[in-house]
Amino acid sequence: MVKAVVYALAAAALIAFIIFSPAGQKGRDRRGSNRRLGIRLSLPNFDPLVTELERRGEGKQAEREDPPASAGAGSPIGVSEYLTDEGKLNITLRLLFLFPLLDSAPKDGAVSFDELEAWNVGQARDRLSYQMRKELVFFDKDGDGAISFGEYLPQFSDEDIDRNGSAHGEAGWWKEQFLNADVDRNGTLSFNEFMDFLHPEDSNNTEIQKWLLGQKLKRMDYDGDGKLNLDEFTDHIYDIYKNYVEFEAHGGHVPTPEQKFTDLDVNDNKLLEVEEMIPILHYLNPGELSHAKYYTAYLIREADDNKDGNLSLEEMLNHEDMFYASLFEEDEEEDELHDEL
Repeated sequence: MVKAVVYALAAAALIAFIIFSPAGQKGRDRRGSNRRLGIRLSLPNFDPLVTELERRGEGKQAEREDPPASAGAGSPIGVSEYLTDEGKLNITLRLLFLFPLLDSAPKDGAVSFDELEAWNVGQARDRLSYQMRKELVFFDKDGDGAISFGEYLPQFSDEDIDRNGSAHGEAGWWKEQFLNADVDRNGTLSFNEFMDFLHPEDSNNTEIQKWLLGQKLKRMDYDGDGKLNLDEFTDHIYDIYKNYVEFEAHGGHVPTPEQKFTDLDVNDNKLLEVEEMIPILHYLNPGELSHAKYYTAYLIREADDNKDGNLSLEEMLNHEDMFYASLFEEDEEEDELHDEL
């Protein structure tokens, strides 16, 4: 029961940010296979050791790969050192080891929001890189280290490509995004370009950001002019933005629709163009890195007992289960399975 409550608290804080995002959708679409592989695509892993243990469970191929850089946070020292006799992770021992690594800039006996955010974003980047290495190996049929349009989307014929259909999921729709990601215009996607292609919500590529926003605007732009007026912004964008900002502000000031619209309307033409909406893209299309940042805010808020904005070692130990919520989710799934059997 306690485990269920712990996970429920974490899930409640993150559900709005994960369920409706592209990353969350991928997690739901692949849930069955991911559970068998031990991969988690929804709740971020705080501890690189947990991530490494999950990867070890993926099979012999994972064992042949080099361990991720962030897994060096103590994991090569014998995993068994952090496991109980029952094979459970000793969370207290892990937090005692990790705390000095988190408390890094400066080392002042407390983990600040920036320190914890940098750590969580680092774990998210490592997870994205790991997933992308696997995706690249799978789709790179000719072994040249890059992905062509045909390698990733072999279902499209030359006729489909020539037809260049722009509806969602058609060849032209995919081709536009492929070209956005192909920064050097050599006809194939390198590792970083392929990551932008598959994870556009985490990309810093301006053309990809504009493409994402353009796709979203198609469903909100009543008059079809490719821009949003105040009514369209208020009806479709503002509530999403407000939910995030209320979480960030924690009771602080949240701009009204009119205030935020005016702030974004840089050219003051009473319309929001795609480029002007880039500053709020991470609210409209949150990716893995955004999830990591909001997970940080949740952890700080729930574990900061004295409300000084930092986490002491004592506070982290007092709320240690919160940092390992995904482990408790796994336990609950196993309990439910045993109940069904």
